[in-house]
Amino acid sequence: MNAPLPDVPEVRVVGLPQLTTGFDLVHRLDLAMHLKVHGALEPIVGERLAELADAISLNGRGGAGFPFAKKLRAVAKSAIRRGVRPVVVVNGSEGEPACRKDTVLLCRAPHLILDGALLAAEALGARTLAIAVTRDSTEASMREALAERGLSDRRGRGLRARVVRTPERMVSGEASSVIRAINGGPSLPSGRKVRASDTGVAGAPTLLSNAETYAQLAVAARLGAHRYGNTGLMDEPGTVMLTVSGSVARPTVLEVPVGVPLRYVLELCGAPPMPQAVLTGGYHGDWIDGMTASGAIVSRKALSTAGGALGAGAILPIGPETCPLGESLRIANWLAAETAGQCGPCKLGLPAAAAGLSEVLGGGGPTALEAVRQVTQAVRGRGACKHPDGSVRFLQSTLKVFTDDLAAHVLGGGCGRPTQGVLPLPNPGYQEEGVPSGEKLAVDWTLCEGHGLCAGLVPELIRMGPDGYPAFADAAVPMHLRGNAQRAVRRCPELALRLEPTPAERPQPSRKALPRGGRS
Repeated sequence: MNAPLPDVPEVRVVGLPQLTTGFDLVHRLDLAMHLKVHGALEPIVGERLAELADAISLNGRGGAGFPFAKKLRAVAKSAIRRGVRPVVVVNGSEGEPACRKDTVLLCRAPHLILDGALLAAEALGARTLAIAVTRDSTEASMREALAERGLSDRRGRGLRARVVRTPERMVSGEASSVIRAINGGPSLPSGRKVRASDTGVAGAPTLLSNAETYAQLAVAARLGAHRYGNTGLMDEPGTVMLTVSGSVARPTVLEVPVGVPLRYVLELCGAPPMPQAVLTGGYHGDWIDGMTASGAIVSRKALSTAGGALGAGAILPIGPETCPLGESLRIANWLAAETAGQCGPCKLGLPAAAAGLSEVLGGGGPTALEAVRQVTQAVRGRGACKHPDGSVRFLQSTLKVFTDDLAAHVLGGGCGRPTQGVLPLPNPGYQEEGVPSGEKLAVDWTLCEGHGLCAGLVPELIRMGPDGYPAFADAAVPMHLRGNAQRAVRRCPELALRLEPTPAERPQPSRKALPRGGRS
């Protein structure tokens, strides 16, 4: 099985670097080196900063792609209307296993991110800055960067700044999760449709954007809109940070001009010459087939037209040696275990969808395939946050792109290829208390009589199959369901059910290194 991505993978650049300038000189740009490499930065007042963001078509780089200027103006308008100081938040909560580009920036170019955040704070008149992170490495780097600038959370200062740690989970990066964590609550989606620009941290209007977005703003403020636009496309200027993993020589974070051919990016990272398909936008994104990928370019609009998504910049090709449906099932099980447990579509629907896909691969036939389609359709648009929608988007894309493989599994007994685990997932037990427990449900089929009591106690993980016996989701038991799982074990009249530790993933054989060249 593939190992989890390292915190800070190798970094390479296509063309001239902007965000990664100086990475070839030092591993981490402290304040002194940052100023030598990038130079000083002058404040930009109010509306002029929004005009700059408009001029460079700066959209959020965390996945949703919301226009930064629109968000900036909404926060300013709300703050003026209410007569309160707004808050600026850097969202560095990168909880997706396939993403590391924000972690790279937080660890290696922390002052570029702070430049953009402080520009926004100055333009808005904010006096509070919060930086949300998920890892030891990013927390240490940002705390050091704040200390280098003499910023802290002590009262009496012009700007109070602090670092907030959030769990390394898929749902931790959702805007309301970040705000709840900063407010001292659980790092879980609120489930309420309240805009952060109206009510966010401590009830104040809040400008929340991801780490790369602020870094891009800082680069544009130094270059100006015209010079910034010399790189990239006319309607999507500048560069973009990508995390490329999957069937590649080794995981790589790249800075590339918008508009570079996706084929070139994959070749640079050692992907197969013709992958089966490429997952774009990460585990809430879309698959595109290998032929389509060979003609696509890296831009938000172009990837969407090709049926993919730029999202948070995760690109994951898979080669011909692995079963794509088996790879997708691993991700579907992980997504089901990442549920916040706060709404039915997430708590019940995602495990049911994952279990249904498992039935398809196990020979469940057309009935099982139709059941998966019905579950994913029922979940869409009904969740308390975007996790259910993103997860079923991934599943529906899997069913749409891998039609030949589906036919082989549904009608012909399988595709004959093993699941090699090339899509990265965290090691079991990586999460903090309150999420997956590191245990899974298992059954002794020699004892099971199909009474169905377990399915009634833990419907999120067990449902009755068409043969009258329980079907299990191959996923870790979330902590919020562990009590129900234990009751199901105790109440099984045949003593057939048990909880056992999730197996550690086997190490993947070493792969051929990338060819020499590029930036370190």
